[in-house]
Amino acid sequence: MAGELILLVEDNEKNMKLFRDVFRATGHRTLEASTAGQAVMLATKHGPALVVMDIRLPDMTGLEALSRLRMDERTARIPVIAVTAQAMKGDRERFVEAGFDGYLSKPVDIDELLAIVEQHCGGA
Repeated sequence: MAGELILLVEDNEKNMKLFRDVFRATGHRTLEASTAGQAVMLATKHGPALVVMDIRLPDMTGLEALSRLRMDERTARIPVIAVTAQAMKGDRERFVEAGFDGYLSKPVDIDELLAIVEQHCGGA
C-alpha cells in the first residue's frame, strides 16, 4: 500500500537524499529529522508507518531514541529500522535484540531497503 508516511532520521544530507528519493519514487510520503530529538517529536506528533533511523546522531544515539519511542504508547508499536555503518559480525543481531525491527548497513542496498519497506508498510 503505497503512500505510507515514513520518518527518515539521518544527519548526513547525501544519505537523507538517497532515502527521500527512493521512498518518494515508490509513492511514499516522508518526514525528515536530522536529530534523534526531532525524530521522537515527529513520530509522536505524526505517527508514521515506519521509522528509518541512523544510529549515530548528533544529540543522542538511535538506541536512546528507540528507547524513548518504545516508552510512549503513541509510538511504541511503530517499526523502527536501524541504519548504521557498523557492519561487524553480530551487529545485526545486537540491534534487533535491542528492539529494532530491522537493520540496514551502510552503504545501503536499495533492494534490501525496499524489501524492508514492503515488509513493514505492506508494499513499495
